[in-house]
Amino acid sequence: MKVFKKGLLDGVPIGLGYFSVSFTFGILAMANGFYVWEAVLISMTNLTSAGQFAGMTVMAQAGSLIEMALTQFVINLRYSLMSLSMSQKVNQEMTIPKRLFFGAFHTDEIYAVAIGQEDKIGWKYFSGLIIVPYLGWTLGTLAGALCGSHLPDSVCNALGVALYAMFIAIVVPEMKKSYKMLLIVMLAVVLRCILYYVPFLKGHVSDGFAVIICAVVSSVFGAILFPVEETEEQKAEKEVKDHGTS
Repeated sequence: MKVFKKGLLDGVPIGLGYFSVSFTFGILAMANGFYVWEAVLISMTNLTSAGQFAGMTVMAQAGSLIEMALTQFVINLRYSLMSLSMSQKVNQEMTIPKRLFFGAFHTDEIYAVAIGQEDKIGWKYFSGLIIVPYLGWTLGTLAGALCGSHLPDSVCNALGVALYAMFIAIVVPEMKKSYKMLLIVMLAVVLRCILYYVPFLKGHVSDGFAVIICAVVSSVFGAILFPVEETEEQKAEKEVKDHGTS
């Protein structure tokens, strides 16, 4: 229960940020001709801001299923990298069925909070961590669909900034703790600026691929220059596995 409660508390800031962003999604969904229940159902079955906004645009323009599949594949491909990284962080409690279940709730912010934990984490922590973000995303969509038309545009636009502020609040403390993390983050920022502002690259690299390129290059850079040494526990586990296979 203690581990679950910690996950629940860690998920509160994420849920508050998600509420504001999904509020905007609810507004745009209604503006594009969706029913309230359709907007809410999309948020209940998807937990990806960029993917949902892009998918809504494809549906509103009566795009094909192939177009929808390719759009979602490109935008959400970065989650495969996060999942590979997270697979090294979870403990033995996370069986394959549990990993498949929690994979549906894997977002940038949930990943950042989970990967930042000192010890390995299991399904109890994840269960608590995903509850408030999921509720915030779903209820924010409902509130935006019902009430968004009564708010001025300036307020609706301002709500979309909350997600970026929340993500900065997650990353900055880790940067302050370690200059290594600071260098890796700054490299990712520089790469993203290059991909966005350089004329030859701008417009030719999608946001989804840009995130993947920045993540892979900065991660490789960090792995080469700042390798993480194995703990005594990890060494012991490795010796047991080697002994079992010999």
